[in-house]
Amino acid sequence: MGARCSKFSFCWFHSHLKPSVLESSDLENANKNDRNLWPSFTQFSFERLKAATGGFSSENIVSEHGEKAPNVVYKGKLDNGRWIAVKRFNKLAWPDSRQFLEEARSVGNLRSERLANLIGCCCEGEERLLVAEFMANETLAKHLFHWETHPMKWAMRLRVALYLAQALEYCSARGRALYHDLNAYRVLFDQDGNPRLSCFGLMKNSRDGKSYSTNLAFTPPEYLRTGRVTPESVVYSYGTLLLDLLSGKHIPPSHALDLIRGKNFLMLMDSALEGHFSNDDGTELVRLASRCLQYEARERPNAKSLVTALLPLQKDSEVLSYVLMGIEHENASSTEPLSLTPFGEACLRKDLTAIHEMLDKNGYKDDEGIANELSFQMWTSQMQETLNSKKHGDTAFRARDFATAIDCYTQFIDGGTMVSPTVYARRCLSYLMGEMGQEALGDAMQAQAISPEWATALYLQATCLFSLGMENEAQEALKEGTKFEAKKNKN
Repeated sequence: MGARCSKFSFCWFHSHLKPSVLESSDLENANKNDRNLWPSFTQFSFERLKAATGGFSSENIVSEHGEKAPNVVYKGKLDNGRWIAVKRFNKLAWPDSRQFLEEARSVGNLRSERLANLIGCCCEGEERLLVAEFMANETLAKHLFHWETHPMKWAMRLRVALYLAQALEYCSARGRALYHDLNAYRVLFDQDGNPRLSCFGLMKNSRDGKSYSTNLAFTPPEYLRTGRVTPESVVYSYGTLLLDLLSGKHIPPSHALDLIRGKNFLMLMDSALEGHFSNDDGTELVRLASRCLQYEARERPNAKSLVTALLPLQKDSEVLSYVLMGIEHENASSTEPLSLTPFGEACLRKDLTAIHEMLDKNGYKDDEGIANELSFQMWTSQMQETLNSKKHGDTAFRARDFATAIDCYTQFIDGGTMVSPTVYARRCLSYLMGEMGQEALGDAMQAQAISPEWATALYLQATCLFSLGMENEAQEALKEGTKFEAKKNKN
């Protein structure tokens, strides 16, 4: 059977097994590798966006000031099922359609998992609209200032600070260092609970409009003097966001700096965080905020140095953001109970002993029909050595000598003369026995790549995912496995 890229294949493995907190070099590579996962920049028709937003219904407004705002943001759903955010500008905002399109395309060329990316625009008659990825889990302002059940955890606040700094560093490196009116409403949370910077702030609200709409107390001092936004102005605004994260309130920078200078920084801290952070970490973040808020623009750090300062402060990096945020993940609610085989049940229970017994008993019957075209020379030389590796691996596997089994199966796989999904399944379990979850998941994926509808591979993936703490993804893998099992039983 030919390999195909299914829901739980290598593209999934790559995108889901990145650490929760990525360094900038890793993030850069991830952005490059995942670029094809994002849609290319598109010019939408006005009618299509009108249909997507229910005729720009007031019920679909998601922007801060509702219908009173000069530029309103709507939630919408395209005909292909994709959720989008649509920003509709005031009709006089961008009279020059060519200038609007140039700006939109420039921002639309950016692609990062730290941004709510711009995926398109519309420029018809007097209508000017931007289309971005829709972020399902509200704004930083909501989670920080208007929380209902529990305040944002310290580890999550540190992660927000880092991810925003990485977003600014990414934009700066691509010639879009200017961000207009950076504030807590510009930070959005995606379906995985990760914070992202809205792409809408990378364009001004109008060709000649102001870059800041917030209270003058929060505006960079040089902007008040010149009316121009600079990369240093963006860092100043980032400093006000650090104050938000520290205090859980929107404190004017002048008041915060007075507390800091008076060495009363603990009075700045959110009382809801008491006992949940170290003074050293708090001091470091306060120090970073005060550097960002320097009156002289040249004395402020750049985005790259912000990232460098924030990386060592990260806590609970292995915990997924939606867990830290306490928000329900899209896969969290399983509907109907799964109809699992005994092997599937063992994988659900993470009963490695039972899985071992069943894999051993099943032998290699599931490898039937896997094409292994070999020349006569390979049969007479390499083949015997490869088969011996598998035979020794099987002996070790049966004897529960999993370290030896891994070595022998690796020799068989590296030999390259035969492919066997069962060998990958057995090495997968051997890795699990050694608590090597990521390596095990890689083998379960490879087994499915060779035999795309083999339920065993999906069930093993579920066990690996459970071992890595990825409960929702594991449930999805079990679900896929039962589908393949049902399909096989029908035939």
